[in-house]
Amino acid sequence: MREKRFYINTIGCQMNVHDSERISALMQRCGYRQIPFPEGADLIFLNTCAIREKAEQKVFSFLGRLAALKKRNPDLIIAACGCVAQQEADRIFERTAHVDLVLGTHSYGRLPKIIEEIHRNRRRIVDVDVGESIEEIRTFFSQKTADKAPGVSRFVTIMQGCDNFCAYCVVPFVRGRERSRDPEEIISEIQDLVAAGVREVTLLGQNVNSYGKKEGISSFSELLARINTIEGLERIRFTTSHPKDLSDDLVAAFGRLDKLCRHIHLPVQSGSDRVLSRMHRRYTRAHYIDRVKALRLVCPDISITTDFIVGFPGESEDDFQETLSMMAVVEFDSLFAFKYSDRKGTRAAGLMEKVPESIKTERVKTLFKFQRDVTLKKYRALVGTFQEVLVDGLSKKTQKQTDSSGPEGIQWTGRTLGNKIVNFRVKGGSPFQDVVYPGALVRVHIKQAFANSLVGEAPECRPGRFEEIRRKHSCCIK
Repeated sequence: MREKRFYINTIGCQMNVHDSERISALMQRCGYRQIPFPEGADLIFLNTCAIREKAEQKVFSFLGRLAALKKRNPDLIIAACGCVAQQEADRIFERTAHVDLVLGTHSYGRLPKIIEEIHRNRRRIVDVDVGESIEEIRTFFSQKTADKAPGVSRFVTIMQGCDNFCAYCVVPFVRGRERSRDPEEIISEIQDLVAAGVREVTLLGQNVNSYGKKEGISSFSELLARINTIEGLERIRFTTSHPKDLSDDLVAAFGRLDKLCRHIHLPVQSGSDRVLSRMHRRYTRAHYIDRVKALRLVCPDISITTDFIVGFPGESEDDFQETLSMMAVVEFDSLFAFKYSDRKGTRAAGLMEKVPESIKTERVKTLFKFQRDVTLKKYRALVGTFQEVLVDGLSKKTQKQTDSSGPEGIQWTGRTLGNKIVNFRVKGGSPFQDVVYPGALVRVHIKQAFANSLVGEAPECRPGRFEEIRRKHSCCIK
């Protein structure tokens, strides 16, 4: 009997990426093999994102292209899952007659039974029930993703959902209310990942700062402190933080925990108090700036990145100038910016005073132009310094080369504690290449700065200098 194969296309945030990893592990456990393209698959998943209108448009565009595959292979099962699936439910069937399964964000633990039902009865199924049992939740999160090409860095979900109900956001509607995982399960998962060769974890949640508050199980800073003690783990990152919940204790963790990276993604969304109030963000411009000052007092070299939404209903030119003023005051290391779009069911969708698309486009361009200069200044300030880099692997440039044995040798890539990409070579050439490998911590001398990356050189060193690290990370060496 021919082996069963599946394909996953993921649209959206890190949470979606990690959910896809779990789905993959679940399907492999059911006897399927993952393939890198939809052609030839018996089961196709599209893991969807509803946070922006453009992301939702991508969903239906991709599903539409699958109609031809379904026509050639009527036994093919096509599944739409994730946030758009949770939000649209039966309406996906109305728009796409060839889709077999609509699976919401709370239904992944039931996936094996659902696929079996479709195979047995060849009927279309919509499952967007939010009533997951504890067993179903644990079934999904217990899938071991570490034993399949673990890599250096992995995501770990610590909580699901959000209770904030920002005026523009669909997350509470498609991901549900906040639920934190048991800390013991999180610790166990990270230990398994480290045993498989992972050296860095990124903790995921819609608002990690409020982890454990509802359940009374642990504060986020307490969880970080426990993870910091895991032997073999080198670095801890997390995303995303809500400014209103950034406690003094969590701020202090950046000065107290040696494995906690010196980087925080802290979405501000607007620099105008009037817009922040209309967004229902529940903090002010002054509060946000105060939190930034507190972080930099504890950790002066911390990298702070953020999100902005431009063109929120009623945003005036004065409001936008307040945003630019906020950028000048804080000097973010980098940012993501999005043009506001109405999302069904949100409070902002009913607000009048919509900002014209042309003005939103111009404001996004202005914002990015302003930020480019600040980012480049911060990158250039690192030229001449030594940075600790966690090696991810070979750089894209080296991967494209057919021969890397020339005078310049191999180029590696990794990230600093402040989350900046560094491409580097080892001084002295090939005789010293064996001291660098995925998962190694390398001290790199920064030589050049570009808009989105740094270029450096690792000092010439004697073979054996990193033997302790090599023994500690032997499972990373190929």
